[in-house]
Order: sequence, then C-alpha cells, then structure tokens
Amino acid sequence: METYSLKVAGLDRELPICAASEKLDIAAFIMFSDVELTVACAEELLKKVPDFDIIITAESKGIPLAYEAARQSGKNYVVARKSVKLYMTDPISVQVKSITTANVQTLYLSQEDVARLKGRKVLILDDVISTGESLTAIEKLVEAAGGNIVGKGAVLAEGDAADRDDIFFLEKLPLFFK
Repeated sequence: METYSLKVAGLDRELPICAASEKLDIAAFIMFSDVELTVACAEELLKKVPDFDIIITAESKGIPLAYEAARQSGKNYVVARKSVKLYMTDPISVQVKSITTANVQTLYLSQEDVARLKGRKVLILDDVISTGESLTAIEKLVEAAGGNIVGKGAVLAEGDAADRDDIFFLEKLPLFFK
C-alpha cells in the first residue's frame, strides 16, 4: 500500500493513501490506538488555543484528541453524536456531509450537553479539517446551544483548508488528485 510520510508534534507516521473517490485519494490519519500521537498532538494544539471553558468534537476520529486535550487542560468536553441515544432528552441536531463519509449524516446534542455549552467559551477540535462541512455543522450546534466559539482547530488541515485563516492546526495534509 502506498503511504504518505507525515511529521507532526515531533513524531513520524506513515499514513496509508486511500481512495476517497474516482478522482481523489487521501492520506488516512488515524489517531485511534496511537496514544503517543494523541498525547503529543493535544499538547501542541493546546499551545495555540485561546482561553476556553469546554471542548466539543464530532463523534469521529477526533474523540481521542478532544479527550486528551480536555485531560491536559483540566476542562470538560462534549461529543456531538451521530445518532440519538436512549438517554438523550429533546436533542438538537444539524446535518453534515464529510469527505470521509458517503452519506449525509446528522449530529445531535442532548439537552444536558446544550446546558454544558450555553454561555461558555467553546473550543472546537477535530483530527482533520478538510472541506469544513463537519466543522460548520459543529459550529451550528454550538450556536444553537448558546455557546460562544472561541477557537477552531485540528491536528491537520487537508487541501484548501490549510489556506483558511479562521482555524489553527499543526500541519498541512495534501490531497492526491488522480
């Protein structure tokens, strides 16, 4: 399998290159199971963030990063869920289409999580920002919950996302057009 060599947060990783479509390949950045990478990336990202009260991420590969950043900062975190859980009362929702997901998905927040975000300084974190669709969906959820977004960041900015001036990230990740 073809790979892409990435150096991030002082660590070297080989990312498998996967077909996203007939015309596009992406380098798969997977933090699951890589504790060393997760800890190092959270530490480096926290050096770039503004003052915040709570972290939010989507139910995705960004969860370990959000957890570790919350642990290191002593703050809590919230996960925007991909489905309504039995314990969720009167959830709010938004739809999202991601580069790594074939279908439109819906993200949900429980009223308990809405209360955690309301009036708070919210930091949005994810593993990779690419098209920005997932980020936009989380922004809409935070706004609907009454939270104040103070920062939006990721370990990697993929493709054109690296040119955005409204996010912070550790490294750029190229797209591979066929």
